[in-house]
Amino acid sequence: MNPKPAPLALADLRRSLAEAALRTAPAAVGRVSFGAPALDEPLGGGIARAALHEVYAPGTADLAAATGFAVGLTIRAAQMRQVLWVRQDVLDAETGRLHPPGLAELGLDPARILLVRARDAQDVLRAGAEAARCSALGAVLIEPWGEPRLFDLTASRRLALAAEASGVTTVLLRASARQDASAARTRWLVRALPSRALEANAPGDPAFSLRLLRDRGGLGEREWRVEWNRDRQSFHERAAFQANPAFHERAGNQGRPQDAAPLSRPLVPFPADGPAAEGARGPGFRRAG
Repeated sequence: MNPKPAPLALADLRRSLAEAALRTAPAAVGRVSFGAPALDEPLGGGIARAALHEVYAPGTADLAAATGFAVGLTIRAAQMRQVLWVRQDVLDAETGRLHPPGLAELGLDPARILLVRARDAQDVLRAGAEAARCSALGAVLIEPWGEPRLFDLTASRRLALAAEASGVTTVLLRASARQDASAARTRWLVRALPSRALEANAPGDPAFSLRLLRDRGGLGEREWRVEWNRDRQSFHERAAFQANPAFHERAGNQGRPQDAAPLSRPLVPFPADGPAAEGARGPGFRRAG
């Protein structure tokens, strides 16, 4: 078993980011497409690359889906560059640790992830802001827990300005939090959908129910149902979508698509605390704190 790496101080993180910036060309500008015309066309080609975007899980049960969607955006934004993921420590106890084989199954090589574990909201903000300023990164994923008072409109403006200056797509993944005012360019509410079975009843592509809650570009609230294709590293629209007025309800079969297969789970598992993870032999993360 490899020894547990020692946590790095914020100064060490800054040094690592500065060294990466010297080795890497500036991040690309423009837009990050979903790869699905149904989403890209209304959004003018996708989401802004040099911007802050928020992804909300309406409940803990949907956090895996929200994480999967955020990872898909990160993969498409990063363009094979490194991804820095800032995660508050309490999430390990509340929702489970990140599972490298599960991330690899989505198409994100864990070797490309620089994982920063922060003790509290203040440290999450500091590390996230430092990362968002580093143009050498492909994307930054910031994951606090709950509703810390520090995550207010002013804090989100700092993150947004850092992303705009560096050109690095920054995603704020929120769980157990209200949808308060922020400077994010877009805000998404994500729920899990059952996968559609492949041949031999194999689990299908991860599926998501998306609601665009806010777009500062002027697009009104909309809903989509999409799937993520790992091989193409692209989203695609789910067939036979009908707008669901019961989007915010979970009762019986409400919100379940008619074409969904009755599989046991909608996404590959992210927590690494179960029996399956104990026997896994996947790659590990690079840890920075």
